[in-house]
Amino acid sequence: MSQIAELIKYEGDNSTFIWKHPSEDFNSLTQLIVHESQEAIFMMNGQALDLFGPGRYTLETQNIPKIGGILKNLVVGKDSPFHCEVYFINKTVQMAIKWGTDSKVRFIEPTMGIPLEIGACGELNLQVSDSRKLLVKLVGTMNGIAWGDSGAGFTKSIQNCFKPLISTAVKSHLASSIKSENIDLLEIDEHLEKLSQKLHSAINPGFEEYGLTIPQFYLTTVLLPENDPNFRRLRDLHTVSLQTRMIQADALVRSAQADADAAVTAAQRQVVVEQQTTETAVARAEAERQVIAAQAAAQATRMQGIAEADVMAAMGYTQRDVLAADVQKAYAEGIGNMTINGGGGVAGDVIGLGVGIAAAGAVAPQLGQMFQGVNPTGTPAQAPTAKCAKCGAPLPENAKFCLECGEKVAPASADTVVCPQCGNTVAKGKFCPECGHKFVTECPKCGAAVSGGKFCPECGEKL
Repeated sequence: MSQIAELIKYEGDNSTFIWKHPSEDFNSLTQLIVHESQEAIFMMNGQALDLFGPGRYTLETQNIPKIGGILKNLVVGKDSPFHCEVYFINKTVQMAIKWGTDSKVRFIEPTMGIPLEIGACGELNLQVSDSRKLLVKLVGTMNGIAWGDSGAGFTKSIQNCFKPLISTAVKSHLASSIKSENIDLLEIDEHLEKLSQKLHSAINPGFEEYGLTIPQFYLTTVLLPENDPNFRRLRDLHTVSLQTRMIQADALVRSAQADADAAVTAAQRQVVVEQQTTETAVARAEAERQVIAAQAAAQATRMQGIAEADVMAAMGYTQRDVLAADVQKAYAEGIGNMTINGGGGVAGDVIGLGVGIAAAGAVAPQLGQMFQGVNPTGTPAQAPTAKCAKCGAPLPENAKFCLECGEKVAPASADTVVCPQCGNTVAKGKFCPECGHKFVTECPKCGAAVSGGKFCPECGEKL
């Protein structure tokens, strides 16, 4: 017996996808309430008519055009009922729906060609994408449909309907996906996400044909044949291969570390060598600077002496002429004293000469040394003192090194002579190579060499 309903709504469990309202007779003032994430479909005479989204509706002809068109052809009063069916569709995403293969999947391990049997299971999320298609193709005249068998008065479940589709798709694509991706079976857990995407692409079209969609599909576990001898052998070989790779990797790490240490050591040695080179260069530069400074000072002293000699030569006299002039002056003063002290006879003259000599010694200190070696004829008794060839400093007798600059003194030999003008030891010749002093005087008449005197010993020509 049908009943007249005034309010139609559904507030059932979330695991149900489609639920049929038990009332089938309604009047034109009946209220329909559709909640969020729900849709409602009116069916009359086995035909799916209007589809209602979330909201509150009054079953009037202006609100339900398709039903209203049919009701116009019926003679009913305001409160007269009409026969109709209402199905509520749950549009929420059903989460964590479990799935699994009904049998093992044959898999041929590509490396060794070993046959193995594996299984697979996981979870999926399911949602209604086309309410009318799901109602027409899958529900029909049933009171509704849910994922499992626990629906209220449902004769079948979505799980039972799609279990063969899931199992077949997984068996067909799991093994091929593992091979195509070159996945090691013992490392398959690292690739579950990639395999899940491939299986999702293979399974989802079968659900969309019935108005359902799979937003997410997860392969959570691949069951490996742990008790299979072939699988244990494969695992042992994998362990050996892994250990080999670890040994090789460790060797590479040690080699790289050794190379790095060698590079660091080489860099440190390079720094030390560069530092030592720099210190040596600095020391060498300092030594060269000191040598150059000493040479410059010696050269300056030498050039000063040469300059003085050049000035004297330009003026027409030498150092000997200066000393001779001083001697003559002292001698003249001595003669003057003799005259002043006249009347004293020879003793007075001698005294006057001594006074003149003393005066000459006071005027020129060099005269003391000159008069010490003067013989009655007036010829010097000693040779001039030798001088350093580098700095011009006087050299002690038989000296081997200069006391001023440290220059080694060339020993005198039969081929050398000490210049009476500059005191340098030079090679024998007619002129001194240092100061240009002429060693031998030539007679202007006969050309004979004269070492001293006022007349030529060969021709008697006055010099």
